[in-house]
Amino acid sequence: MKSFTITPNDAAQRLDKFLQKAAPNLPPAALYKALRQKNIKVNRKRAEGSYRLITGDVVDCYLPDEFFTPPAWEYDFLCAPAQLHVLYEDQHILLAQKPAGLLSHAGDGEYIDNLLARVQRYLHEKGEYSPKNEHSFAPALVNRIDRNTQGIVIAAKTAVALRVLNEKMKTRQLRKFYLCAVHGKLHAPQWQTVTSYMVKDATKSLVCVYDTPRAGTKECITRYRSLAHSNDFTLVQAELLTGRTHQIRAQFAHLGHALVGDGKYAPRALYQSAPVKSQCLCAWRLTFHFSGEKTELDYLHELDIFADEPAFLYRLFPDTTLVCENPWG
Repeated sequence: MKSFTITPNDAAQRLDKFLQKAAPNLPPAALYKALRQKNIKVNRKRAEGSYRLITGDVVDCYLPDEFFTPPAWEYDFLCAPAQLHVLYEDQHILLAQKPAGLLSHAGDGEYIDNLLARVQRYLHEKGEYSPKNEHSFAPALVNRIDRNTQGIVIAAKTAVALRVLNEKMKTRQLRKFYLCAVHGKLHAPQWQTVTSYMVKDATKSLVCVYDTPRAGTKECITRYRSLAHSNDFTLVQAELLTGRTHQIRAQFAHLGHALVGDGKYAPRALYQSAPVKSQCLCAWRLTFHFSGEKTELDYLHELDIFADEPAFLYRLFPDTTLVCENPWG
């Protein structure tokens, strides 16, 4: 028999979803059979899988202990490097600057060193996260950026932050601005908007961009303006209005202005001749512009966070000083 007392990080989710995480070895069929047979109770009463948990509920599971044995990889994050550049932190969220070359999540054969693992190790060492004290929640990333892109990534330290920020992301109340260096003279001193249609080729890890909708494509929208020119390069500020795979890289390549150092989308000759061989793209600025129903994170409204200025700025545009306009104007 296993008993769980629901904490704020466990609350507001369905009972069956909670148990899928709290009992990682329990097959779904066995879970629903146990619910039907009253072997799982909430506050000593029968409960449906759809029941929404609240803080303080007691979930009793009259099931063998092996269903609740944590997987062996649960503490792998402790093997991740301790290096983490924190730009902002409070009780609910952490904004970290991801370096180029580091994965956001485990994958591509790299399961130990990734940004999420570094965040979890950091919080564990601060005493703010311990898997053995959490039934179903672990700190998670709200957004992700490509491995070779540097810049700001949001980590949720609490379940309420994860829920709220996921919703704010969907409703575009988190504004994400990027800096990038592109090939050619792109003349756009005023903000412009480009709308394209993308389809992803998962086998090649590439996206194809079209000017008009086609079967299987998704709309992608980017605002951009040029900030400076140097030699045959343009410094561009871009704001994502949608969040598609490789959106900035693929869209600007489609416009004829591939990113400097992008070995995937830039024409081979341009890539080989570029003075920088690393992808010149930085998730540079994040602003919170909340509206709608009140949430526990409303104190973040109008928070404006910047990443460190990327090295390619000084390499390609040494005489440029960035000027930050009011994003709410």
